[in-house]
Amino acid sequence: MTDFPDDPLDDLPALFRSAPSSVSFKKLRKRLLRQVRETITANAMIEASGERPRWLVCLSGGKDSYTLLAVLMDLKWRGLLPVDLLACNLDQAQPGFPAHILPEFFESNGIAHRIVREDTYSIVTEKVPAGKTYCSLCSRLRRGLLYRTAREEGCQAIVLGHHREDALETMFMNLFHGGRLASMPPKLVNDEGDLMVLRPLIACAEDDIARFAKALEFPIIPCDLCGSQDGLQRAEVKKLLQGWERDNPGRLSVMARALSNVRPSHLHDQRVFDFAGLAPEGADTPADAREEPEACGAGLAMTARLFAAE
Repeated sequence: MTDFPDDPLDDLPALFRSAPSSVSFKKLRKRLLRQVRETITANAMIEASGERPRWLVCLSGGKDSYTLLAVLMDLKWRGLLPVDLLACNLDQAQPGFPAHILPEFFESNGIAHRIVREDTYSIVTEKVPAGKTYCSLCSRLRRGLLYRTAREEGCQAIVLGHHREDALETMFMNLFHGGRLASMPPKLVNDEGDLMVLRPLIACAEDDIARFAKALEFPIIPCDLCGSQDGLQRAEVKKLLQGWERDNPGRLSVMARALSNVRPSHLHDQRVFDFAGLAPEGADTPADAREEPEACGAGLAMTARLFAAE
């Protein structure tokens, strides 16, 4: 991968003109650039169709989506992302939403954008009983509006700012409450089959994103305007993961690697592995269907010591 040399003195995007010059920030920026580029390349997010693609980059005003846009713009500026970017904010008419912040941010940084205003908040509060979580219905309405906007703007993909911790939280939400092993994929096709949904930040740590957003002083919009955030199951899972990482630094990184290191023959789903057809000494027996040694107590203790030493 490219070594990402330091910025030249001219032609710097407005978004980065006030960026810190510290060594620590430069390392952070290059790490995010490398991770995002590797994710884009490994998942073939840019189609080799001969036509220059256009992406609708979705901004909520939170640290994740600001960082997503900034990193994609950085890659494009360096000539490493042959994609046209259109930033998009969906104003859902939530009470107290500061509708001026994102338009001013886009205009002051010369960023091509579109603001879409639809009062989905009234629909959600009408349909969902008081005290219940709005997130599911709100998300479906939001996604439908973004798909519509992408089609109107001639975009081939909508791009979302979900990161490593989002993927892990979703995995445990599905495990604890859905009875399935599933997470957020880096790339998928929508139900209609005409648009891609991309998550270039999916390998990036939330802490890195938070430090990057703070360093660039993005005007963050709070995520609790709808009043339906307290007590969410996802918040409990987030707290659980943060506790594991606090007690065993590096644990989340190891867990995230598991999302791309799946062994269907060591799970129980007959739809993804032919257990019925498995036989001893079979000529076609997959190598990963062989018995795997159980983890011993000494090995687990050594793993714990290694985590503690990092």
